[in-house]
Amino acid sequence: MNGYHTYITYDEILNFWAKERPEGPAIEQDGRITSFAETDRLTRQIVGFYWDKGLKAGDRIAWLGKNSDLYCLLYMAAARCGVVMVPIGWRLAPPEVSYILQDTGAKLLFTGDEFAEVGREIAPSLPAAPQVFSESEMRLAIPRFAAADYEPAGANDPVLQLYTSGTTGNPKGAVLSNANLFALRNDALDAELPWTYYEPNDCMLVAMPCAHIGGTGLINIAAVSGIRALVQAEFTPLGVLEAIESGASQMFIVPAALQMVVQHPRARETDFSNLKYLMYGAAPMPLELLKEAVGTMPNARFLQAYGMTETTGTISILPPEDHSLEGNKRMRSAGKAVPGVEIRVVDPQGNEVPRGEIGEVAIKSPSNMVGYWHLPEATAEALRGGWMHTGDAAVMDEDGYIYIQDRIKDMIISGGENVYPAEVESAIYGHPAVAEVAVIGVPSEKWGEEVKACVVAKPGMEVDANDVIAWARERVAAFMAPKSVDVIPLMPRNPSGKILRRELRKPYWEGRERQVN
Repeated sequence: MNGYHTYITYDEILNFWAKERPEGPAIEQDGRITSFAETDRLTRQIVGFYWDKGLKAGDRIAWLGKNSDLYCLLYMAAARCGVVMVPIGWRLAPPEVSYILQDTGAKLLFTGDEFAEVGREIAPSLPAAPQVFSESEMRLAIPRFAAADYEPAGANDPVLQLYTSGTTGNPKGAVLSNANLFALRNDALDAELPWTYYEPNDCMLVAMPCAHIGGTGLINIAAVSGIRALVQAEFTPLGVLEAIESGASQMFIVPAALQMVVQHPRARETDFSNLKYLMYGAAPMPLELLKEAVGTMPNARFLQAYGMTETTGTISILPPEDHSLEGNKRMRSAGKAVPGVEIRVVDPQGNEVPRGEIGEVAIKSPSNMVGYWHLPEATAEALRGGWMHTGDAAVMDEDGYIYIQDRIKDMIISGGENVYPAEVESAIYGHPAVAEVAVIGVPSEKWGEEVKACVVAKPGMEVDANDVIAWARERVAAFMAPKSVDVIPLMPRNPSGKILRRELRKPYWEGRERQVN
């Protein structure tokens, strides 16, 4: 067992690896390699910069930009001294960026060079009027500061604030502490789960956006494991293929991105032998796509990770041994609780429902967030009874595997039957002409709501609506099969890549008070 086993603050972790593996690569981007010793020194210098700008523990700072090795250093420095980093999605529109900056009261805003202008336009109108520093300015500024003294942030001190990309209303800031980031790791090591052990030359690919737990969470895993974080500014299928050939051994990817990787022409010539573990999650994974990926990357072991921003990422895993090339029932599940986590499926009163019945997923975990920033009522509601109520509808089987049906609010009630879009989408996904599919409920005089499939055709293919309906009826119950099909050019998505079903629903529900009939 490594010495870092009990360390659950960023300060302890960076101190440990700076002594244990000083020359080892900590962060790499575009050929720039920062060792653990340099990471230790630079983050202490950045703390000096923070103090010079009048920051104190508990203050918020923000990053508006793509993934960057500089972001990693600014974030780690903040986490060492108890300043809270807020990464903001670079795809957000200026009013959305402005909302998050105002909500946090951030004192400093750091930006990628191409976002500096947007930052400088927004900042003066905010009550906190944050100072704005571009990436280029910071690279020149940091060397001028001496390493500073600071009181290390404790296990329960907040260090990261991520805004949930909520598909309804304003985003909420989930406040995460050092312990939220790292406490579960000790349980995983104690359970001797093979994928929690990293060799010194392992490499974590960070290509998912840092404004999401699937991005910054990987930076945390690399840091605590003493391995290289290979940072890419943004996801591209070619970038992922090149990273794997150049040594990326672990990665996390969302299904829509994985589809682009396995279907990229270069995938056929790519040597995937470096890739040990591929974690996927954040949206339902169609079985046909998973089978295609397992066939494309024969050496990689696949792990489905289920979790959310509010649980600091993964709280359940579908392990490699439950994946098979021909597909199986468990590959439709989100796995079972990781060591240290309890999962229940509950009714609206919070009582556990019998196995096999549908309810809401509730989580008890040391990784459950501190709370939502400045939203005491929403925090109390989400964390009632000490359990994080996820809003996900699911069934748990006798073995503790959870099968996510959908977001509770996305459920369609058709003729008194509950229809979960993800189940229908999974059935339609394998259709030879369909590239993407989203299922929604639309008003129906006869059924209250009826099922509609919105599909994007594969390049060069025509989609026949009747054929899609017939295909679905062979695979799901008749009441679940779509009554109609819309062929659309593009799926509407939020910045984290989740399909916005409300955008697809909107035209059908115009002028109605309720979104349920």
